[in-house]
Amino acid sequence: MSDYIIHVENLSKYYVIGHQRRKDDGLRHAIEAALRSPLQWWRHRKQSIAKEHEEFWALKDVSFNVKQGEVVGIIGRNGAGKSTLLKILSRITEPTSGSIRLKGRVASLLEVGTGFHPELTGRENIFLNGAILGMSRVEIKRKFDEIVAFSEVEKFLDTPVKRYSSGMYVRLAFAVAAHLEPEILIIDEVLAVGDTAFQKKCLGKMGEVARGGRTVLFVSHNMAIMRQLCTAGLMLNQGQIVKSGLIGEVVDNYLTVEVSCEGHWRRADPLPKEPGIYFESVTVFNHRNEPAGHLDVTKDFTIEIKMEATDIIRKGQIALGIVNKEGTIVLTTCNCDAAREYTPIEAGRHLFRVNIPGNFLAPDTYFLRIASHAPHIQLFDLLEDKISFSIEDTGSLRSLFRDERRGVVQPLLNWTDEHST
Repeated sequence: MSDYIIHVENLSKYYVIGHQRRKDDGLRHAIEAALRSPLQWWRHRKQSIAKEHEEFWALKDVSFNVKQGEVVGIIGRNGAGKSTLLKILSRITEPTSGSIRLKGRVASLLEVGTGFHPELTGRENIFLNGAILGMSRVEIKRKFDEIVAFSEVEKFLDTPVKRYSSGMYVRLAFAVAAHLEPEILIIDEVLAVGDTAFQKKCLGKMGEVARGGRTVLFVSHNMAIMRQLCTAGLMLNQGQIVKSGLIGEVVDNYLTVEVSCEGHWRRADPLPKEPGIYFESVTVFNHRNEPAGHLDVTKDFTIEIKMEATDIIRKGQIALGIVNKEGTIVLTTCNCDAAREYTPIEAGRHLFRVNIPGNFLAPDTYFLRIASHAPHIQLFDLLEDKISFSIEDTGSLRSLFRDERRGVVQPLLNWTDEHST
């Protein structure tokens, strides 16, 4: 235990979820039912009370240890319990059971503007956050100029933060959390709000913090950043740790769990009745028009999407993304590409097919992300990393090129040579 800066044992968090009552569950209906049949009403009442409240374990018997100086990536799908774990470690939420032992001060960046008072200026919030983190005024003053320079909000330093944009919030909040020298830095995926240049700046600072011997817990859905920044990983699923170890092993496990490796997915539950566009099945076909999860790098392949529109969607769109193992989106395409405008999707069943040329994607494993939506209005259905397929080099490229071709895409392009003597 003495070697660990974070020790978590049998940690659990329990919530009671309330469900909305039916429209006929009002007082008048209850009195009428009680007068007609008191015994039946009482039985129904007991059953309905039980149904109105549902137990939900956001975390269940979670145990792990973190050594000083480790950078731990916490991975999991939405609803896996990642944010709940960070809130408990940050002492924002009380656990239902279990124990946590932390050595040293903890700085957390969980949501945009966490710990900021909207009526106070940026300058005042720097001192407020420092005080919350247990820093003395002298310590805060010593770091003040570095915080302001890093956050790049000097021009608005004496403006109330309620007038800041979300990006400015993140800049200042991260600068405060990273520069006040906590022993443990906890960061949820709030950096997605900032621009690309500032994200790189933050990642560099996090690496600097880790090299300085401090401990970082980091949540992100970007697996490339996880591999780059973290040394160890924890994978959560339904509130429990299902994998821990080196970050590469955990990321690989995350990318393959619950994923069909045969290039096919079919809906198991009934289609929703609400107006919208819902997927029935997705299949990857090879160049011989056969369902396949393993494809020749030199051959074309096709992705087929079967879906049903339960009503006419005036501005409907089916968007398809191909993502590699690192979480990098290799390409995005949609059914409106050729028309260059949103087109109505009529009610009924539809079958969309999109062809991907050979000699385009590099040999690797890829995942499909497919969404049906009315752009900027409503998302109807989303398949995220449920279908995977692999592009394989059968030897044809190696025989043509002695050196390995590198890159996410590897098209064979036409070259011209205008030679003169």
